[in-house]
Amino acid sequence: MEGPDDCQAQSIESSNIATILAAQGVEFLLSGEEKVPLSSCDGKTTCLFFSANWCRTCKTFLPQLVQVYDTLRKSCEKIAIVFISFDNNQKEFEEHFKCMPWLAVPFDVNLSRRLSKRHHVKHLPSLIPLTSDEKAVPEDLVGFTEDYGAEAFPFTKSRRQELKAKDTAKLEGGNLEDLLAHEGRNHVIAMDGRNVLVSELVGKTIGLYFGAHWCPPCHTFAARLLEVYNALMTNSKEQCFEIIFVSTDRDLNEFDLSLKSMPWLAIPYSDKTRHELCRIFHIKGIPSLVLIGPDGKTIGTNGRAIISLYGAEAFPFTESKLGELEAASRKEGDALPREVKDIKHEHLLKLDTVKAYLCDSCKKRGRFWAFSCDVCDYDLHPACVEETS
Repeated sequence: MEGPDDCQAQSIESSNIATILAAQGVEFLLSGEEKVPLSSCDGKTTCLFFSANWCRTCKTFLPQLVQVYDTLRKSCEKIAIVFISFDNNQKEFEEHFKCMPWLAVPFDVNLSRRLSKRHHVKHLPSLIPLTSDEKAVPEDLVGFTEDYGAEAFPFTKSRRQELKAKDTAKLEGGNLEDLLAHEGRNHVIAMDGRNVLVSELVGKTIGLYFGAHWCPPCHTFAARLLEVYNALMTNSKEQCFEIIFVSTDRDLNEFDLSLKSMPWLAIPYSDKTRHELCRIFHIKGIPSLVLIGPDGKTIGTNGRAIISLYGAEAFPFTESKLGELEAASRKEGDALPREVKDIKHEHLLKLDTVKAYLCDSCKKRGRFWAFSCDVCDYDLHPACVEETS
C-alpha cells in the first residue's frame, strides 16, 4: 500500500464524527456538490476513508468499496463513509470524489494531515470505523473488506473471527456441497449450458482450476490439463474425476470465452463462490489447481506442478501414488548410463534430470530423465538414443 507514512492504520477513541470534525473547524460535509450537516452520520456505523487520486492502490480498492457500500445500503444497513482526501489540490480531490457515492470532508490539506495524525493513519487507502473500542477493530480493515466484501460489516474483530471460522469449516469439513454450493445455488454449469448438481460430484476426485482467458500461462497449462482430463475420462469407466473451473476473468465475456474452450464444469461467473474459493485456498496467482479427494478433503494445492510433471499417471494424486512415481523415476535413472555418444549428435550427451523438455529427435515431450548436451541446446529421450558402436 502507498501512503503518507509507512505502517498501518489504527482505530481511535471517539465515535462521534460530528464532534471530531467540529473540533477541527469543519462546519459541513459534502454529498456530491451539495453541503450537508455534520449530523448526517448520526445513528450510523461511520467509517473514515483516507484516500487519494494519485494512489494506485486507492483507485483499485475504490470500486470494491463502492460495491460494498451499495450492497449494505440496499440491505438497509445504517452505514456512512466519510472521505478524507490526501490529494494534492482541489481539482484532484473533485476528480476522486466524483467516483464516490458517500460523503466527504471539504478539501483542506492541513485538515487532512491533522485528521490522519489523530487517527494514526500510516498508509493509503485506510478505512477506519469510528468506535470507542480500538481493540474491537481488525488491524487491516481494507484487506478484510477486500476478502469478505459486504459480509465484513460491521467491521469488527468478532465478525472477522466468525467469517474465518466459516472458511475453515468449509476447508476442513470434507463436505463438497458446503464448499461449492450454497442456499441459492446447488449446481455448477457445463459448457453446453447444463446445470450439474454438486451432489452428483460427491465421491469423485475434484480439481478446482483457477484461471482466466487473459492469462497466457493459463492457456499453456489448460492444454496440458485437457490432455490429462481426456485421458482419465476415456480410461476410467466410473469417470471418477472432474474439473471445476473457478474463473478470475475480468468480465462475463472473457468467462464465456474460457468456458467454450473447456469440456469440464464451472462455478457461474456471477456467483460469489468464485471469490470465496480464492480466499479459502489462498490463491495468489494463476493458473492454480487445487485437488480434492473423494472424501471431500483437500489433497493439495500444488495440482499444477503434479499435472505438469506426471500427467494422468498421478491419478488419484495421493501422497502414496506420487511416492510410487518418484520411486519408479529413481529406479529408471539408476538403470541408465551416466553419458552416451549418440550417432545423431556430434557432442557427448550426459544424463540429466529435467522436469519437462522436448526431445530433439522424436519431437515429443519428455520428463525426468534426458541425455543433454553441455555444448549446445540438445536433449534426447533415453529411448531415442542410438549409441555409436
